[in-house]
Amino acid sequence: MSGPQCCANPPILNPNGGAGHVEKLGGLNTYVTGSPDSKLAVLLISDIHGYEAPNLRKLADKVAAAGFYVAVPDFFHGDPYVADGGRPLQEWIKDHGVDKGFEEAKPVIQALKSEGITAIGAAGFCWGAKVVVQLAKREFIQAAVLLHPSFVSVDDIKGVEVPLSILGAEIDRLSPPALVKEFEEALNAKSEVDSFVKIFPKVAHGWTVRYNVEDESAVKAAEEAHQNLLEWFAKYVK
Repeated sequence: MSGPQCCANPPILNPNGGAGHVEKLGGLNTYVTGSPDSKLAVLLISDIHGYEAPNLRKLADKVAAAGFYVAVPDFFHGDPYVADGGRPLQEWIKDHGVDKGFEEAKPVIQALKSEGITAIGAAGFCWGAKVVVQLAKREFIQAAVLLHPSFVSVDDIKGVEVPLSILGAEIDRLSPPALVKEFEEALNAKSEVDSFVKIFPKVAHGWTVRYNVEDESAVKAAEEAHQNLLEWFAKYVK
């Protein structure tokens, strides 16, 4: 379920990146950005490269600029996947399972609510998408976005209770367009759940956060996905 595409174009991590800062939230070190007075929050759940990825923090700041309080937790406890770090991905995944991520996300959501947040959206990238699809219940969040998801099944999609947007890539072995179409069919059968499904042409798994900032077309495709994410949260997290 995870493979080379998970690891392509790894970011150069920067613990001091972004306009926000790191603080403890629900027991996890978390990059937070945006007005703490906002009643609306967005939780961004990273891919295997973790919460110090510059493009992810840049997106967090962009979402914050739209009026949300944004939290990007470190679900890997200082141990993001490093391609040349000597540990095979499958071994790393055993220590950082998505089910553990789901359990650790619950106290983060609780902490946000205890700070006065009244509505929460969550977006997950690759690994993080599986955590978000498990969180996509009314008791946890109000809206969800999955971007180039990994490990997500049609049964996961059938269990979703909140408005869900899925942004997939044309070139994606982890969630190929045929599987994303199955997700769309499952959502279409759930008339009580608003949904939006889009497959971006000519882009590969990871394109929304692991793009090359020097590549104009890559930046443009990523920014289009970011805009779709923002529009979804503006519509349903209020």
